[in-house]
Amino acid sequence: MVRLLGAMVDASERARQLVGTLETRLAEVRSRAERLPKRPRVFFEEWDDPLIAGIGWVSELVEIAGGIDIFADRGAQGAAKGRIVTTEEVVAREPDLIIGSWCGKKFRPERVATWPGFHRIPAVQHRDLYEIKSSLILQPGPAALTDGLADLVKIIQRWAAR
Repeated sequence: MVRLLGAMVDASERARQLVGTLETRLAEVRSRAERLPKRPRVFFEEWDDPLIAGIGWVSELVEIAGGIDIFADRGAQGAAKGRIVTTEEVVAREPDLIIGSWCGKKFRPERVATWPGFHRIPAVQHRDLYEIKSSLILQPGPAALTDGLADLVKIIQRWAAR
């Protein structure tokens, strides 16, 4: 997409350089993630009512950063209704981290922690509930590959270093 846009605005060389930089960064992050001593199970929560798991590119970014997306099987569903999950499903998959990115409103970890059964989830027990602003990760594009991924890396590496 970056190359196509670059060609459209007569900036093919700059677009090629940007793609190269992004690809290098992704490879570096993957390499670092492979060396993590442990990988957390991650519930990426895109919405709270109903609960919606992260879209495909977010699932990929979680994996690149070193996490295991507990709903990777739903990430391929482009429409949000295909990624709706229940509190029971989240509890059963026992995420180590909950990362919220509620498009258009602030993630409320204190609220999430009170949902039925969530007191049994490692992420809630250890207060590992984080927010990544939706503008950084829920829009497919360079920000997701730079700022959104950087936030994921910080959260996952901090968890893995314990």
